[in-house]
Amino acid sequence: MKRFFPILTWGRDYSRMTFEADIVAAVIVTIMLIPQSLAYALLAGLPPEVGLYASIAPILIYTVLGTSRALAVGPVAVASLMTAAAVGELAQRGTPEYLGAAIALAFLSGLMLLGMGLLRLGFIASFLSHPVISGFISASGILIASSQIKHLLGVSANGKTLPEIVTSLVGNIASINIPTVLIGALATAFLFWSRKGLKPFLKARGMKERLAGLAVRAAPVSAVVVTILLVWLFGLQGWGVKIVGDVPQGLPMPAMPPLELGLWTQLALPALLISIVGYVETISVAQTLAAKRRQRIDPDQELIALGGANLGSAFSGGFPVTGGFARSVVNFDAGAATPAAGAFTAIGMAIATLTLTPALYFLPQATLAATIVVAVLSLVDLGAIKRTFAYCPSDAAAMVATILVTLIFGVETGISAGVGLSILLHLWRSSRPHYAIMGQVPGTEHFRNVDRHRVETVPEVLSIRIDESLWFPNARFLEDTIYDRVAADPRIRHVVLNCPAINFIDASALEALEAVNAQLKDAGVKLHLSEVKGPVMDRLVQSDLITHMGGQIYLTHYDALRALAPEITAATLTQPRCETAK
Repeated sequence: MKRFFPILTWGRDYSRMTFEADIVAAVIVTIMLIPQSLAYALLAGLPPEVGLYASIAPILIYTVLGTSRALAVGPVAVASLMTAAAVGELAQRGTPEYLGAAIALAFLSGLMLLGMGLLRLGFIASFLSHPVISGFISASGILIASSQIKHLLGVSANGKTLPEIVTSLVGNIASINIPTVLIGALATAFLFWSRKGLKPFLKARGMKERLAGLAVRAAPVSAVVVTILLVWLFGLQGWGVKIVGDVPQGLPMPAMPPLELGLWTQLALPALLISIVGYVETISVAQTLAAKRRQRIDPDQELIALGGANLGSAFSGGFPVTGGFARSVVNFDAGAATPAAGAFTAIGMAIATLTLTPALYFLPQATLAATIVVAVLSLVDLGAIKRTFAYCPSDAAAMVATILVTLIFGVETGISAGVGLSILLHLWRSSRPHYAIMGQVPGTEHFRNVDRHRVETVPEVLSIRIDESLWFPNARFLEDTIYDRVAADPRIRHVVLNCPAINFIDASALEALEAVNAQLKDAGVKLHLSEVKGPVMDRLVQSDLITHMGGQIYLTHYDALRALAPEITAATLTQPRCETAK
């Protein structure tokens, strides 16, 4: 029960001190979450109240099921963009069908995540390499910011890719609304400045550190309040400033999501992509914050918790949710000690839904757009391309490809390309593993790469180390490498395959080894193995390779060379030790 309901673990030790820490963090996160929820609903193409609904039930469910003490679950920019891209293909924005499809998307994502958690598929995050997910998030940030320009300018524009968005904006540039531009520019400038400039400004005027920090978190709320007052006082909606309008007051009524098989079929792939991307983002944030406090999280249980949160969102009329980076960091920095801080945040959001929605009538859409732009631009890290290229050009190429595909063809194609590139890169690297021809280090029983160290070799013995498990992508590479080396040197009479880095040999690689053994036999050369790991040996003894192998299996590579070339090996051992690196 504790595994599936972590609240039974941390709830036993809940104290007044913990409660105080959680309630303070909840107040700060709630202040931050109110404008974000409205903004991300706008980004997803949904009514603003849906963002509030998606910030209540999911957080409560995660409190019970989650293992992270600081993760804040709710609507996030990337999931909102992916929701808009998926649902926009099926229904017109503003229609009941559009909302129903978004709810169904949350429901399907929840089912998939819950199923993966029960099957203990937490390793699924490994299918997306960090460069690829970094590239996808950066491209998504650019797309999201670009899609909000229309709200900052007060023009009508659409598009799901960067070329479409730019073309649409250029085509409608003549209809810019000046009051909207002023509101959007002022809100954006203020929000950017508040991130770094507001706290020093307030502290210089005598405000305490904690209050100044709270003021920074409340900056989006301040922008909302000020711009609402401006629109109300000056009647700017009559000047063409688009406002949020009526926001229904009250809590969402539990309801079943649409149960249409055809709709589910169309949403299956987008739901899977949202599930994987959301889980990768969630687990990355959760692990980072947990490590700072020397805590641990359970990746499989996080799948269950995130799945439950999405199901809760669906049954309460919300859209897909996940763990938010910025929100979680704020929760962590504010001192959240347990997931109960999330429950208190949900209560705060429920109170806001019951009491504050009438005050949002005059809220300019430009203010929400500014909130989104400032939030998502922090996700864009194009400098990572240069850093990654300096370390691994192939990873950098995958990152650039993911960015370009996402920008040009859209988020679903981009993340699909990212997954494909991650798998292809892994297969390509595995297909050409690093290998070393080895020689004995003078004065020792150790063997090292002849290209890196001053070592002694035996002309009749080819000592080769493969630094990768052997499986179907690199089976032919293994064969070709050994054949090429033996063909190039007629003196070779023994091939010793050093195996300390080989953790697994699949059926294709076993067949390749059997073929190598047979062909070497025909050429008068014996195949030997050294330093074979126990689990690998357990499998080999059940195969025909051991029975028909021309050579022997040795515990250490030194044992192999001592048996095959005793004089040279013994003489090398007696030589004085020296600096071996070339």
